[in-house]
Amino acid sequence: MSIDDDIAMFETIPTLAPLGHEALRILAIGAENRYVHDGSVLFREGEAADAGYVIQEGSFNLTSERKEKFEPVTVGRGSLLGELALMTEIARAVTATAREPSTVVRIPRSLFLKMLEGYPDAARRLRDAMMARINQATTEIYSVRNALEGGEGHR
Repeated sequence: MSIDDDIAMFETIPTLAPLGHEALRILAIGAENRYVHDGSVLFREGEAADAGYVIQEGSFNLTSERKEKFEPVTVGRGSLLGELALMTEIARAVTATAREPSTVVRIPRSLFLKMLEGYPDAARRLRDAMMARINQATTEIYSVRNALEGGEGHR
């Protein structure tokens, strides 16, 4: 895929889209494309995470051996794996295994953070988008809690 193709894909990903075209161009130029064979592990649960991955083609099973009642999840084209790894040091929460021959774009944390330093407006837009997602998740959690407790006034 070309740099323009990578930028177009990045623009469809909720975490990356707010960054804007020029910031995404920096990511596309500095990122690394990788081919992952069917059945190969992209990363393992518990490993230190230093990059995020955008799935260009193919799909991955996300599994966990450490978490009880974790149902495996399948993700495909246009998914961002390791979103938090772009911004902070964290361990991988799951193992990602290719379900078929797949390609990914690896975005190293160091590249992502340097891009944010060079594009402070992009950093602000990302912060605002993340805060909106956090607020939405909080609202949904309270809604579920209230439903489980039997309504608004029940404590």
